[in-house]
Amino acid sequence: MRAEFENGSRDQLNAGNQILSRAPVACHRDKHSWKRSSVSRARWLLRAICLTAILVPFGLSGCGAAPTPAQVSVSPFVQLVHLTDSDISTVSAVDYTIAPKPGSVSKPVHVEYSMAALAARGYVAGNALTVPVFGLYAGFDNQVTVELKRGSGSAASLQLTITTPDYVDPTGIYSHPDILTPRSPNGALGFSFMYIKSALGSPIIIDTDGEIRWAAPGIANATSSALNGDEFIIGDPTTPTLYRLRLDGTISDAELPSSSFTDFHHNIEPGKSGFLGEVDAASGGVKSLASNIIEFQDSNVTSIQNHWDLAAILTAYMSSQGDDAAAFVRPGIDWFHSNSAIYDPQDDSVIVSSRENFVIKLDYKTGAIIWILGDPTKYWFTFPSLRAKALTLAPGGLYPIGQHALSINPEGELMLFNDGLGSANQPAGASAGETRTFSAVSAYSIDEKTMTAQNTWNYDAGQTIFSSICSSAYESPDKSILVDYAVADNFTHALLVGLDPNHSVVFEFEYPTSSCNTSWNAQPIALDDLKIDR
Repeated sequence: MRAEFENGSRDQLNAGNQILSRAPVACHRDKHSWKRSSVSRARWLLRAICLTAILVPFGLSGCGAAPTPAQVSVSPFVQLVHLTDSDISTVSAVDYTIAPKPGSVSKPVHVEYSMAALAARGYVAGNALTVPVFGLYAGFDNQVTVELKRGSGSAASLQLTITTPDYVDPTGIYSHPDILTPRSPNGALGFSFMYIKSALGSPIIIDTDGEIRWAAPGIANATSSALNGDEFIIGDPTTPTLYRLRLDGTISDAELPSSSFTDFHHNIEPGKSGFLGEVDAASGGVKSLASNIIEFQDSNVTSIQNHWDLAAILTAYMSSQGDDAAAFVRPGIDWFHSNSAIYDPQDDSVIVSSRENFVIKLDYKTGAIIWILGDPTKYWFTFPSLRAKALTLAPGGLYPIGQHALSINPEGELMLFNDGLGSANQPAGASAGETRTFSAVSAYSIDEKTMTAQNTWNYDAGQTIFSSICSSAYESPDKSILVDYAVADNFTHALLVGLDPNHSVVFEFEYPTSSCNTSWNAQPIALDDLKIDR
């Protein structure tokens, strides 16, 4: 169906918009600058019609010659808008904006695709192109603006009302948050969207009003996941398989090349030139649990660029210093328990969180140990070789204990979720170290020349919340923070908290959980300014 208004008045323009809200068709053209009156502009738009849009509900095909990639998932949060343009060769990019619901404090969803990116996804064919519109509200008349940008600086835009069906949450959890503190319209917050790493299915994207903005079927467990552009990279917790789940719902998978790696666990994070993944391994019938970090290309998991085997690294170092490494490195036992690994571009290093022991920094190229930061009352500190690499924490600071979710914050400091739970798998009679009664978010400034660390700040919610395992905290560029207490209230609730730059609470959402399944980790994402250019 085509909407054409040759002699458009304002009434005809409004009538056209009403048609668009009922039928999957829309078109008009805009310019990058205007000096006409609004009525004249409306008439110019309608006389210069050059776009036809066909809205394909729920990500299903239905547009004749327009391209439709396979495996597009059925999801009310995703719609495909098919466009035709007689001058498509001049189009450089396509973007769309989804207006917030009335009363929402979260920003509009705004996504821009380069034409190269759309073509790479099979969404361009002849005069036709398809725009995957994701981030929609379920069960709502979404007001969407789609704009085609041209190299000349002009633009063609169209307004759509995209009506979506209700979402039936298979978990019954994410669609019914207990909003303890609604998002404050006066609270300064540097993010409007976040994704929850769920063990119950695919990642869940929500906004800071508590609304689900994206979910898709096809993934059983997204504990190990990272968002890269418009796709989630997800490691399988039972096999050495990596999935790519695009936000348009398309799924692909690949196997790790090494037969020794058995599965993914915990985090996937950006590396130096790819992604860092935490994997289990097995050799000769002996398991190597939670002590291997690999770096793989984001476009080709079959190419493993780097591998840091913490058992081998620590064994070689400790033995070279005369320590009995076998007393510390114990294959077949979860003696290390890595749960986070990040790349630090400040000095070309990899930093790894060992829940059982410490945070350890390694040289990226050689794997040499640079420093160790951890509770000195634990078993590891009894080994002189490890003690020689230990940072001294300034008095009054909180050592990282049972920590998760390492990051380098905008100030260049090491930041982490400081769980506060002592070790669980030390040898009989060995010290498990301190266990606190509360959890905190902690940041550290580190001086490698003096081998000292300063705990620059902590957020501990008045020492009222203890989330002993899992959990996360990440800081946005404006210094606001998303905190995820994965097992608050004695393992019964996952609590998401948004903090402004002064660490005042801006929102609090609570969900029921079993163990860490609901939200083992959660990160802010820029769905209000997402550019997809490849």
